[in-house]
Amino acid sequence: MEKIYIYLENGTYLEAKSFGASGTNVGEIVFNTSMSGYQEIITDPSYAGQFITFTAPEIGNVGVNDDDNESNKAWCKGVFVRNYNETYSNFRAQKSLSELLKENDTLGICDIDTRYLTKMIRDEGAMMMIASTQISAKDELKKVLEETPRIEQINYIEQVSTKESYIHKYGAWDMETLSYKKGMLSDKKIVVVDFGVKRNILNELVDAGLEVEVIPSSFKADDLIARFDKGEIGGVFLSNGPGDPLTLTAEKEQVEKLIKKDIPIFAICLGHQMLSIAHGYDTFKLPFGQHGGNHPVANEEKIVEITAQNHNYNVPDDIEKIATVTHKNLFDNTIEGVQYNNKEIFSVQHHPEASPGPHESKYIFKKFASIVKSS
Repeated sequence: MEKIYIYLENGTYLEAKSFGASGTNVGEIVFNTSMSGYQEIITDPSYAGQFITFTAPEIGNVGVNDDDNESNKAWCKGVFVRNYNETYSNFRAQKSLSELLKENDTLGICDIDTRYLTKMIRDEGAMMMIASTQISAKDELKKVLEETPRIEQINYIEQVSTKESYIHKYGAWDMETLSYKKGMLSDKKIVVVDFGVKRNILNELVDAGLEVEVIPSSFKADDLIARFDKGEIGGVFLSNGPGDPLTLTAEKEQVEKLIKKDIPIFAICLGHQMLSIAHGYDTFKLPFGQHGGNHPVANEEKIVEITAQNHNYNVPDDIEKIATVTHKNLFDNTIEGVQYNNKEIFSVQHHPEASPGPHESKYIFKKFASIVKSS
C-alpha cells in the first residue's frame, strides 16, 4: 500500500495508507453508521462528490459482486475505513473492494482513526477535503482544495443521470434463486425521473406491480403531462440524487409544472426535497447529515420504523402550511415524509428500498402503486 495524504478545510492534516485508486480527489467528507452494505453505499449515486467515512471497523471482508451494485459504478470520491480486508470470503463475491475502487478512480483510505474523523464531523459538520497519493505537502494540498469548486457549486445530477430512456424490468432480489425477479406484466406505467436513482428503488417499484420507464433528469414536464393526458402513464416518481437541491434551477422549473397538473407523484430523498422547493419551501443543510441504516422514524400512525438514510439537506418545518407531515426523525425531529394537501403527491426523505437494510418502510411503494392503478 502506498501512502496517502489528507487535508481538511478546518486545517487538519493526516497521513494514512491507500488501497484504492492512485491520484488526487477533492470532495465533502461525511460519515455512515451502517454496519453492512458497503458496496451498495459506495455505488449509490447520491454519494457523488463525497468521501464516505465508515464507522464499521472492518470493510472489504465480503468482497464485491455485480448484482449488489446500486448503479453502474462507484460515484463517491473516496472511502475511509479503519481496517481494510483485501482477502474476502463470500460465495457471491467476484472481486475485492480495492479492484472496484481502482476501476472507478475512487480513493481508498485505511489505517486511519475513523472514530476521530466521525467525532470531528459530528462536532464541526461535514466539510470539504482533499486526499492525494501524489501530493504530500500540506500547503500544496490546501492550495488545490481552495481552488477547487465546492460540492454545492457542482451539478452532479448531470453526471449521474441516465442519458437515454430505458425500461427497467426486474423486481426485488429472490433469495431462493439468487437472482432478481422478472417483472410482471402491468397495464400501469410510471416514469422515473433519474436524478441518480438507485437500482433497488426501481426493483421495488416493479415489485409493487408497475411498469417502470426511466428518463433523464433533463426531462420536459410538458411531455409527461401530455403522456398522462393520453393515458400512457399513470404517475411520476422523482428519485434520489447527489448535491444541493437549491442549485437545480432548471429541474425545479419542470417539477413546478408537474405539481400544477393532477398527476400522482411519489418522491424519495432528493426528489422529496425538489417537491418542497417547487412548492416554495426551500431546503436547508443539516450540520453533518443523516447517513446510516439505523435511524428511527415515527410514521403518521405513531409506529416507529427503523430506516436507512443518506442526505445532507432537509425540508423546512413550515412546509406544514401546505402538507401533512407523515414521518418524523426521532433522532433530531426533522421531517421525513409529507403528504401534500388536496393532491396525490407524497414523498419521504429516508430510503424504504434500502438493501441491505430495514424493510419496515416498503409499504410506501405499494401505496404509490395503489394510487397509480386507481387514477
